[in-house]
Amino acid sequence: MTRHPFASVALAALTMAGALHAAPAVTAQAVEIRRTTDGIPHLRAANWHALGRGVGYVQAEDALCTLAEAFVTYEGRRSWFFGADGRPERLSTFGRPTNLELDFFWRGFADDAVLQAYRSTQPAELNQLIEGYAAGYNRYLADARRAGNGPRACLDQPWVREISAADIYRRMYSAQLAAGLARFIPEIVNARPAAAPAQADGGDALRHKLSMRVGDEPGLGSNALALGGQATAGHGAVLFGNPHWYWGGPDRFYQMHLSIPGKLNVAGVAFLGIPVVMIGFNEHVAWSHTVSAARRFGLFDLTLADTPERYRVGDRVEPMRAVPVSVPVHRADGSAGSETRVLHRTRYGPVIDLGGHHPAFGWSAHKTLAIRDVNADNFRIFRNFFYWNQARSLDDFIAIQRREGAVPWVNTVAIGRNDARVWYGDVGNAPNVPDALRARCGTALGQAFATVDPLTPVLDGSRADCNWLDEAGAAQAGAMPTARLPGLLRTDYVANMNDSYWLANAAQPLEGFPAVLGGERQPLSLRTRLGHAIARSFVARPESATPALLRRLERQALDAQAYSATLFKDDALRGACTQPVVTLRAEPVRVAAQGDTITPPAPHQVEVAPACRVLRAWDNAGSADARGALLWEAFWERVEQTPEAERYRVPFASDTPLTTPSGLKLSEDALQQALAGAVEALAAQGIAPDEALGARRFVASGGDRLPLYGGCHVTGYFTVTCGLADDGHVGPDAVANSYLQVVRFARDGVEAHTLLAHGQDEDAVRGGAGSAPVRRYAAKDWLRFPFTEAAIRRDANFSRKVLAP
Repeated sequence: MTRHPFASVALAALTMAGALHAAPAVTAQAVEIRRTTDGIPHLRAANWHALGRGVGYVQAEDALCTLAEAFVTYEGRRSWFFGADGRPERLSTFGRPTNLELDFFWRGFADDAVLQAYRSTQPAELNQLIEGYAAGYNRYLADARRAGNGPRACLDQPWVREISAADIYRRMYSAQLAAGLARFIPEIVNARPAAAPAQADGGDALRHKLSMRVGDEPGLGSNALALGGQATAGHGAVLFGNPHWYWGGPDRFYQMHLSIPGKLNVAGVAFLGIPVVMIGFNEHVAWSHTVSAARRFGLFDLTLADTPERYRVGDRVEPMRAVPVSVPVHRADGSAGSETRVLHRTRYGPVIDLGGHHPAFGWSAHKTLAIRDVNADNFRIFRNFFYWNQARSLDDFIAIQRREGAVPWVNTVAIGRNDARVWYGDVGNAPNVPDALRARCGTALGQAFATVDPLTPVLDGSRADCNWLDEAGAAQAGAMPTARLPGLLRTDYVANMNDSYWLANAAQPLEGFPAVLGGERQPLSLRTRLGHAIARSFVARPESATPALLRRLERQALDAQAYSATLFKDDALRGACTQPVVTLRAEPVRVAAQGDTITPPAPHQVEVAPACRVLRAWDNAGSADARGALLWEAFWERVEQTPEAERYRVPFASDTPLTTPSGLKLSEDALQQALAGAVEALAAQGIAPDEALGARRFVASGGDRLPLYGGCHVTGYFTVTCGLADDGHVGPDAVANSYLQVVRFARDGVEAHTLLAHGQDEDAVRGGAGSAPVRRYAAKDWLRFPFTEAAIRRDANFSRKVLAP
């Protein structure tokens, strides 16, 4: 039986019941906390405040230290507790700027006006839920400290404090800005006018940064498939969702089941610190998300006037609004004090200095850039989820999405009960920047920026008529009306694997939308092509029985096929394996100690015949026991470095997007060099060509080392396990499969199978407690989710307590 921290703490009005006993009624202000297999909390209350208290309590019980540090971050007090020059240990959607940079940002932007906007725009019930969350968190903290022997090392640290609803609103605001302002915290808080261009990297780092839609880690995204009645032999729709997300840190997913009899019954996951389900299911609908390709921000090219703090708009000169921000700090010498910095804002948004990436994009005496984030004023996000949690049908779900226009930076895939249709929509909050506006309001600087990133709109800020358009039907000023955003209902399938909206279904491309939404007729990732292949296989060959359909979908979701090998391995080996020994001409290296001269290493011979035998025997899957997967990944990494025009025999064609590009056209020499380089690279790490994948891809949990499967998306893995440490350890900084769900609606209600790869407990993937769900994921042992009261009570690991106010 899984034990949970402080399960035995004496609580006022604490009661325990056996697994098979009927649950007694809970008083109006109490919340019933049930735990089932893998530590999943099922919370039942009579009102919203009490339910929020349960959410705050169980999240603190499982992740106190992560939450406490996050609340310090959003309050802007990291420099006081952790030093101005330090950085967060864990990754998140806002990256890892210095503590001082984070403090200036959150103090400057998550201010009292933001808190008031949140309170005033939420339904009263959601505000009650948030107030309850704070009370529940504080209750757990008090109980844990009273017990005096808690398992959390942070319990007595000065930065672990009671919270209020303001802390939850600030946490929500962090998620709100994840695809916009929070991507550029150093560039905003360090923006300063400069007479001379800054030293820059030529834009390569900026190009890399903007290739990711949120966060700073490649591969952050998701898979989502919905199979309609045509693909299920008429058995109703089935949903598969699988975010590739953080395994640690403040944005980690937390699994929970929330119910208020007669009002709410929803299960799924949310970011830590959030009291509503963000991905999940209720009795009527199920949904998942993938990171959208749309830009949620834009830049404005400002022409400065007589000083760097004044800019022209038409025939007027406007001063920037100078916002002084003070941050308390503990200095390295032990002294305490504060630092003050002035942040500059314009009518469009804050000034952003990208001069560290490219001199042309810096804040000079004559030019600067301002950034506008469409989500900066989008306080509808979590009320959208709040309403979705209570949706009564797929049509109701879609109507909420279109009415609120709130979804911030993700695509949505959804199904409904007694409905053969499946829904895809990149319907939410996007800048209203039609291509005609971009063409009319472009500037020379914007053209230069397009060589770095063609999606971000850069408009002429010196013209008042060049701001984002305000239109009737939009949820907020400057947002695109939801009626003009891409959406699709089908009865065969819809899918998204982080490419744009263009091919949610290969038979019905979505076209004619503005470039700011992500683009059309562009090559698809290998992961996207494989996802469509999986979905289309069900349309071509539906299962006659639903259990077989679910098992097949669950198996294919985790079989870890490396699609690059499926498509290209035979071609590669025909060229790379024509001789047993290859003379490797290593890439030249730059030696700074010799005055930056180029010193090419001497050519040397590498035996590749054993590697060829390994790859021929390998089944192209990244299973934990696969021998050849590590070698292929190292080989494909080198192949990927060649331009696509030189790599493939048949280039991408928009009329055959699922089968092109195809065929390798690299020369035998190039393929031999890539294979020899891969063999040598593995040898340098002490890895044999036939070493099992799980020996170098594993998670430490519960005192054991658990082999894992899958790999990074660039290799074409649908099953993503990325963000690895140098030794292959998959830990809290991983970007990998996180919460997986397969959901359908049977005649007797919802049937859901789930996995939470990183577990509930914040220490589960750091070698600590809470390893049961991690072990389950490693074993690919899907959990039949106990959703009904009867299923909850008969769960083998059922426990219950009632938390009175």
